[in-house]
Amino acid sequence: MNKQAQGVVLLLLGGAVVRASVTDMYLRYVKEALQPFLIAAGLLLIAAAVMTLWHDLRRRSTPAPAVGVHAGHGHAVDDGPDGAADDGHAHHEPRVGWLLILPVLGLLLVAPPALGSYAVAQAGTALSSEQASSDYPPLPDGDPAEISVLDYASRAIFDEGRSLDGRTVRLTGFVTDGPDGEPMLARIVLSCCAADGRPIKVGMDGSAPAGLPADTWIEVVGRYSDRIGTDPVNGASIPYLAVESWQQIDAPRQQYE
Repeated sequence: MNKQAQGVVLLLLGGAVVRASVTDMYLRYVKEALQPFLIAAGLLLIAAAVMTLWHDLRRRSTPAPAVGVHAGHGHAVDDGPDGAADDGHAHHEPRVGWLLILPVLGLLLVAPPALGSYAVAQAGTALSSEQASSDYPPLPDGDPAEISVLDYASRAIFDEGRSLDGRTVRLTGFVTDGPDGEPMLARIVLSCCAADGRPIKVGMDGSAPAGLPADTWIEVVGRYSDRIGTDPVNGASIPYLAVESWQQIDAPRQQYE
């Protein structure tokens, strides 16, 4: 891969990063707080690409040195633009370098979706790594109170539902299949990026939705249930919600918690 090709690859990669960063696409891979760093990284890649292409074009426009006779040889050779002797044979860079453009084209043409039910089935619930708290703050005002799937699951397991007693809550997540075939509500939590994403799983009792395909986003309203399940992946506890009503929704802008 020559300098011009390297510059083109850098330009495409930088453009793909900037494009993903100024749209909601980046939220499929990293947390929202990392957007400024992604934009800066993309602009740096574009700047590096422009400098690489400019330097190569300027080098090519420089007149080639005169043909001379090298010491120890009886024939004339032409010094190339890099100062290397041209012995009349073409020198080709490894073509495998062009494979670097494949992930760039993948990001531009076929952007992978956010983590969903497949990732949930492969990993145990993240509650096993959460720090138990003995003092949960009151639920937010409103009836129902809108809280995250992680907040509900933590209160249901570690607080045994005491801070949920007598309150109706609303949770937003996507449908995934439970170990017994019943639908569960799930959400992926991130520390930094999709590579460290872990699922939070909540079982559904009562008027739970049935027949919905996996990865369907829903809002559920319900109350605390003292039923506890077991995650077959890591053996951690899975809380349940007594569902009173639910509705199908579009995927939210931020699909991770």
